[in-house]
Amino acid sequence: MRLFVSEGAPGTLSVLAAARRARERAELLISTVGPEECVVPFLTGPKVPVLQLDSGNYLFSTSAICRYFFLLSGWEQDDLTNQWLEWEAMELQPALSAALYYLVIQGKKGEDVLGPVRRALTHIDHSLNHQSCPFLTGETESLADIVLWGALYPLLQDPAYLPEELGALRSWFQTLSTQEPCQRAAETVLKQQGALALRPYLQKQPQPRPPEGRSVSNEPEEEELTTLSEEEIAMVVTAWEKGLGSLPPLQPQKNPVLPVAGEKNVLITSALPYVNNVPHLGNIIGCVLSADVFARYSRLRQWNTLYLCGTDEYGTATETKAMEEGLTPKEICDKYHAIHADIYRWFNISFDVFGRTTTPQQTKITQAIFQQLLARGFVLQDTVEQLRCEHCSRFLADRFVEGVCPFCGYEEARGDQCDKCGKLINAIELKKPQCKVCRSCPVVKSSQHLFLDMPKLENRLEEWLGKTLAGSNWTPNARFIIRSWLRDGLKPRCITRDLKWGTPVPLEGFEDKVFYVWFDATIGYLSITANYTDQWERWWKNPEQVDLYQFMAKDNVPFHGLVFPCTALGTEDSYTLVSHLIATEYLNYEDGKFSKSRGVGVFGDMAQDTGIPADIWRFYLLYIRPEGQDSAFSWTDMLLKNNSELLNNLGNFINRAAMFVSKFFGGCVPEMVLMLDDQRLVAHVTLELQHYHQLLEKVRIRDALRSILTISRHGNQYIQVNEPWKRIKGSEADRQRAGTVTGLAVNIAALLSVMLQPYMPTVSATIQDQLQLPPPACSILPKNFLCTLPAGHQIGTVSPLFQKLENDQIESLRQRFGGGQLEEPLELKAKTSPKPAVVETVTAAGPQQIQMLMDEVTKQGNIVRELKAQNADNHQVAAEVAKLLELKKQLALAEGKPLDPPKGKKKK
Repeated sequence: MRLFVSEGAPGTLSVLAAARRARERAELLISTVGPEECVVPFLTGPKVPVLQLDSGNYLFSTSAICRYFFLLSGWEQDDLTNQWLEWEAMELQPALSAALYYLVIQGKKGEDVLGPVRRALTHIDHSLNHQSCPFLTGETESLADIVLWGALYPLLQDPAYLPEELGALRSWFQTLSTQEPCQRAAETVLKQQGALALRPYLQKQPQPRPPEGRSVSNEPEEEELTTLSEEEIAMVVTAWEKGLGSLPPLQPQKNPVLPVAGEKNVLITSALPYVNNVPHLGNIIGCVLSADVFARYSRLRQWNTLYLCGTDEYGTATETKAMEEGLTPKEICDKYHAIHADIYRWFNISFDVFGRTTTPQQTKITQAIFQQLLARGFVLQDTVEQLRCEHCSRFLADRFVEGVCPFCGYEEARGDQCDKCGKLINAIELKKPQCKVCRSCPVVKSSQHLFLDMPKLENRLEEWLGKTLAGSNWTPNARFIIRSWLRDGLKPRCITRDLKWGTPVPLEGFEDKVFYVWFDATIGYLSITANYTDQWERWWKNPEQVDLYQFMAKDNVPFHGLVFPCTALGTEDSYTLVSHLIATEYLNYEDGKFSKSRGVGVFGDMAQDTGIPADIWRFYLLYIRPEGQDSAFSWTDMLLKNNSELLNNLGNFINRAAMFVSKFFGGCVPEMVLMLDDQRLVAHVTLELQHYHQLLEKVRIRDALRSILTISRHGNQYIQVNEPWKRIKGSEADRQRAGTVTGLAVNIAALLSVMLQPYMPTVSATIQDQLQLPPPACSILPKNFLCTLPAGHQIGTVSPLFQKLENDQIESLRQRFGGGQLEEPLELKAKTSPKPAVVETVTAAGPQQIQMLMDEVTKQGNIVRELKAQNADNHQVAAEVAKLLELKKQLALAEGKPLDPPKGKKKK
């Protein structure tokens, strides 16, 4: 193994302190590199510390490297450590970044520095005092101690910032700081300069925002609640008591969905996936899943919402795939369009329309836009030198040329852009170019082409951006990418290609050419809408009344934020342009990249074969959504999040709340007499609900998910403190108190079911079915916490929501998707080539029936487990087991699997 560190990089402290554990078990080489050195080849910028494993894979987050070192030493993971690590990343680091920036860069002192981080320090001190242990998770030093110590040391090594009143924190910090590994790490990184050693690192970071003072720790936020006035609490309780009567009328569903003057009209697009690629988890979270969450949320707000996507079907990629499989391009498109539709259907993506770009409407609209640009003088002609593969007898599209980047030397640069340095490339500039199809060396030949005159449109674009970006929800990476293009000056953009499979160019002399896929792909949104409704212009030529949200990975930003806006502005027509451009960073797989050819990573057509329900995939992908930086899918982390956040936190609370109603009150919601503590909890839940709204209105999808988990944590603690299972056996006053606690808890569960709907729609529907939540409450999410299950409401049958993921199950999946697994031929996944449709809404019957059976099997399995746990009558258990076996048989038949012979019991 090789550990790369850098002087003055904060994360280096923790990894050096933890490294001694690895050195006892394995050979470890430590190398010091400069802060600008790019160690990880697939990251777009410098990153330290980095651990290169013997396998060639990389770990590049402080906590992941420290975890690896601890695991080598035989340390066993636990939930409390993971909770501390999550708290460190989500709460401590933002506060600490602000404090260090103020101290080192701005030269502030005293409370100006300590203020942002005081709350976090108090939380650590309180936790240490509460458990009466010298370390964060027990009697011995843990991974959590080392990670938090390394984060805090640059600030707390100065006694002025280690408050005397926080005695437990002082003792903990001094104990760790006197250990030899920690002392050596501090000397190596800070060089006796204290926090000033971090100056070069901090100078390159953006000025941090002051922390908002909120906490998502497992501890109750009593400080927040006490700041509420009696009047504020009274207002919240009044809203709660109004219940269902305060919900607005439920808007009828419309088909087609069209904008309404005077109302909020939301148009949502996901970047169109290439039809010939099977999407992997990174593609799914970057585009369709993120957009789906926002679309579902928009509908809960009763906004007029149209969510559309489709397959991008023209171009060289399709021609090449057709050649590989011995099919025509049209047959390839029909086949893979069906595969994409099946994948998104399984992930429960709620498209209003899922279309495609190979339609007559696409040709009509694209050619009309081109004619407008041509008539207004925004199209140029020029001779282009292109790479032509003589072996394949074709000019090569940019993405089908690979070579050495002329700027940074990266050996796998594409013909249009280098994934390592991010610079745009002309394919003929590549060193050692190769045809990606046959690996022969192409030759340079000339061809006449058409260009969009983007320099001529630059002023119009700047003016539009100036109006649009102010107050919009463009993600920071999208703003940065657009500004970097503009800073370098826009260049004419070629919009034609020497291909046959594409939208024909309607211009004399160019009959043998088609439009470049990146000119007409974004026009695909318009044509897909036109196939959905002949009133498509009410969405796409209505900028005053329509808010356009576009979701994509960051590599698509230039085409949505520059190329299409320039195209639309050049027509001098009134097109709807993007209001909010939402771009994610990249999702990696474990410590590397997804690769279908090498069998590395989980692709959409494989996820459903893992036995893990779609909602669990949705939850985890959204939990790790790469919003501010690249993130990585981890099987171990998925297990931990499922077992801790879903099973032990969210599922535990909702199941307990509903079970208490069922067990203690005959399934009937009891009377609730709210005391001051109950009213404070109602106020707290309302504040968290309002924060959830604020986050999703800003499209901060990952953070809003944490609001759901925060509410369920407080619900768990509320139940734990009030112990209704004990009070129900006591006096009349105790029984009334048990009723109030149970009634309030089950109403929180009802609220969570609606907040959860954008993230886990199947689980949401299951909770609402178990609680028999009234239909209006299922479809509208208000700004206030309302009593939607009043006293006397009868709930349904209660069963567990989630299943534990086991270590051996996850390890088996890790090995299966770690490289070299045999893929099921895609021919088996698309048994028949479906008839091409102008537009396809994903509503096929077969997969839905299979999903329904899978849900029934899961539900019946939970019933059986629940009965066994309650030591129910053997005949009752046997009857339910028989139902389960019959459902499994039906599922196997539906999936076309042979029925397994009956198995005897295994001997223990």
